[in-house]
Amino acid sequence: MSMTVSPESSTPVFLHVGCGRKKKDRTPFANQNWFEIRLDIDSAVQPDMIGTMTDMKAVSDSSVDAVFSSHNIEHLYPHEVPIALAEFYRVLKPEGFVLLTCPDLQSVCNLVANDHLTDAAYQSRMGPITPLDILYGHCASMRAGNLYMAHRCGFTKKVLASTLSMAGFDAGVKARPDNFDLWAVGLKKTGQTSVGSDRLKHLCSVYLP
Repeated sequence: MSMTVSPESSTPVFLHVGCGRKKKDRTPFANQNWFEIRLDIDSAVQPDMIGTMTDMKAVSDSSVDAVFSSHNIEHLYPHEVPIALAEFYRVLKPEGFVLLTCPDLQSVCNLVANDHLTDAAYQSRMGPITPLDILYGHCASMRAGNLYMAHRCGFTKKVLASTLSMAGFDAGVKARPDNFDLWAVGLKKTGQTSVGSDRLKHLCSVYLP
């Protein structure tokens, strides 16, 4: 399954990676003039494109203005993370940016250290979420047979910033301890430090919660 985006279009395009059943209205791009392309490994969620983070061959090089990945990267094995970020880098236009969010292991591990591994950390649309769910994947979904929900790696603010930098991105990373998550914006490194820094600050102010 594939989708062609006209290069003449003035509407910026964001690739919603690992979209699940979510659409634009449940992303940070909801109230802005963006065209969404949904990509997922699971055909049951009816994405525009079938693919994985580590193999997005359905998406052309330098073809999208932004890549949005919400709670996907932790589902990869550690050695797959650089491959996925290289794919994000490849499909982004030179001035494009990546916006991603994932669990914050540092804040989650504070709960574990205080013996709250199976206590509810917060309530979600899927019910109570425990540190065990955040660390290893949503247990109820996996119990029901959805093993796509398993987590295989994790990040702290420092590690996520370093990982993005090694992948070729200048990044701003924000930890939200009360929400047990990390948010990051990354721009392709260009060597134009002042220009990149100003744009990165602007994007962080717009897209980081």
